[in-house]
Amino acid sequence: MCHTIKTLFFDFGVNPTVYELDQIPGGREIEQALARHGVAGDFPVVFIGGNLVGGANEIMTLHLNGSLSAMLKRAGALWL
Repeated sequence: MCHTIKTLFFDFGVNPTVYELDQIPGGREIEQALARHGVAGDFPVVFIGGNLVGGANEIMTLHLNGSLSAMLKRAGALWL
């Protein structure tokens, strides 16, 4: 996950689970599965509450329009 997105989540008080696909067994297969779902080359890929949200652009858009915190609350990742 890119540094900017990690920092944003940490600033919210969220402790994200991060899978670095280039550093785990089966990472290449996961990357290929994501590509079949239309997210090829768009990393980081962010899931919130088990739902695919998108990449860094989508996360920043949600943050700027004020809906990221509500999404994190609904997922149980943010309690405030």
